[in-house]
Amino acid sequence: MTTLADLVGRDRRSDRPALRIVDRDRTHTYHDFCTTAWKAAHALRHLGVHEGSRVALSPDPAPQVLSTLFGAASLGAQLTFDVAAESRVVVVPVDRESEVDDGRSVVVYGGAPAAATTTHWEEVVWSENPAMWPTTPSPSDPVLDADGRSFTHGDLYAGAGTVVADAGLDDEMSVALRASLADPQAVVAGVIAPLLAGGTVVVPGGAEGGVADVAAGDGAVPERRRIGLDAVSW
Repeated sequence: MTTLADLVGRDRRSDRPALRIVDRDRTHTYHDFCTTAWKAAHALRHLGVHEGSRVALSPDPAPQVLSTLFGAASLGAQLTFDVAAESRVVVVPVDRESEVDDGRSVVVYGGAPAAATTTHWEEVVWSENPAMWPTTPSPSDPVLDADGRSFTHGDLYAGAGTVVADAGLDDEMSVALRASLADPQAVVAGVIAPLLAGGTVVVPGGAEGGVADVAAGDGAVPERRRIGLDAVSW
């Protein structure tokens, strides 16, 4: 595996937990997560996203955002977690729909949109073809714009590999994402690394106490172990 698309490949599908949303008491298996990422890729393609297009995602670690992250990456698109940035498509929670009125294609999740021109994520993605997108990006292709630079698939993959090795992550471990996705190091340590290890990404929400084996973030955390964001090197 060398790209983000590989993390949602056919051989990754299993009944093991890939994503756990604590506030909703809901778990997505690797089979669910991979299939939803493929559906998100098809939905984005219908909105005009192709290799080199930019997709802006809300830094909210909702399952819809995380699935779209990997779906867009599978298309060869470039991602940003700055919803104000220039992009072909912007994906935001439904309560932020009115904030985007600049001609871009808007996709909302968490409820039905107010405008007829806005795409309803749940409605469109769930009805899409559950087949893996055939395009395969290259490790040298740019995939994330953040902190004033462009990161390639290879950059993020290598950073995640270092985290997995240094933190001793494996397929039995869960990692709580306790940092904003606006930080590329949080994306690597809190999302890509646990998935690369075959473990579980945990979105703690407002839950009190430790909810995972390890936390990814800076500062005090309730988990017994913490992966500091400075553990991610490029």
